[in-house]
Amino acid sequence: MKEQLSDRVNNMATSATLAMAAKARELKTQGKDIIGLSLGEPDFTIPEFIKESAIQAIKDNYHSYTPVDGYAELKNAIINKFKRDNNLSYEPSQIVVSTGAKQSLANIVMVMLNPGDEVILPAPYWVSYSDLVKLADGVPVEIATTIATNFKISPQQLEAAITPKTKLIMYSSPCNPSGSVYSKSELRALADILKNHPNIYVVSDEIYEHINFSDGHTSIAEFPDMYDRTIVVNGVSKAFSMTGWRIGYLGAPSWIARACNKMQGQITSGANAIAQRATITALEAPVSKIQYMVDEFKKRREIILTLLSEIPGMKTNSPEGAFYVFPDVSYFFGKTIRGKKIDTAEEFSLLLLEEALVATVSGESFGDSNCIRISYAASEKEIREALKRIKDILS
Repeated sequence: MKEQLSDRVNNMATSATLAMAAKARELKTQGKDIIGLSLGEPDFTIPEFIKESAIQAIKDNYHSYTPVDGYAELKNAIINKFKRDNNLSYEPSQIVVSTGAKQSLANIVMVMLNPGDEVILPAPYWVSYSDLVKLADGVPVEIATTIATNFKISPQQLEAAITPKTKLIMYSSPCNPSGSVYSKSELRALADILKNHPNIYVVSDEIYEHINFSDGHTSIAEFPDMYDRTIVVNGVSKAFSMTGWRIGYLGAPSWIARACNKMQGQITSGANAIAQRATITALEAPVSKIQYMVDEFKKRREIILTLLSEIPGMKTNSPEGAFYVFPDVSYFFGKTIRGKKIDTAEEFSLLLLEEALVATVSGESFGDSNCIRISYAASEKEIREALKRIKDILS
């Protein structure tokens, strides 16, 4: 019974993306032709050279418990990747490999936050940020943005959100769900605010680093005055299409990394042996080996933006990375569509699921109650059919 469960779990929200995926699967089992645009899961298969590496690891009998913070060879591959792609220099003691980037984030908040500590979340933000903070007895502090600002915060907004209780700022760039990318100059402007608040640490979620259509990726840790205050989180789920292999990692000041290692040692211990060996191969490969996937995502972005522009009332910006669009659907609030009164993004998202048979995710769980997230990590055929269905019911 619910009253016998802890307040911790009773007060925790269910992941909105996973909840919508579950609803979509339920309708599929009823024979409904659901098109899923709710999950951030690339539809590509894992590159063959990575598969072969995993097969070889099995043949080489990698089956024992792994070191809590990852194989030494994988940590070295991560160190080389950080240097090659981000001009960041780390030692092995600064690296922790986890069961997905989500565990890296959970480790961070659990080791950094005390009850009442505040965490600034530029909104929209990834659905799990807020509840992870609450789970660690922290207080999420949202900074609202809009399409007009490309869903990015200003230095003035950051300064206004800081209080004596602020401990962390957590954000992703490229951003899930908006696809926004902070430029080097924009990050420098935010860093200029943070340098006046030396007790605040930055969690930079860079899982979509390589799925980037802008002038390039910048990590705020690249600035010398931010390096010792930044925890960089990354992984192989998105760029290498290795979602189910569950490998994430972080680079951080060694005292934070060692604390995360201690925390992880009491929860999951080391990540999967075979997946770690395959990740070594993935990270050691030149980034050009996955460029074909990035090119395809860019093509799909143009298709979905064109199709959305043909639907009156849909407001979108042009995302610069990741594989999502985050349209403002507030035009439809107060309207009745197919006999359903629409007053919220949640109701709009349910309308699309029940009437158009297209699964999306309400923006409310991302910290923006006017938008929905649509993933274009599906095939071009599915995207075109899904947008046709959406247009049909809205017109």
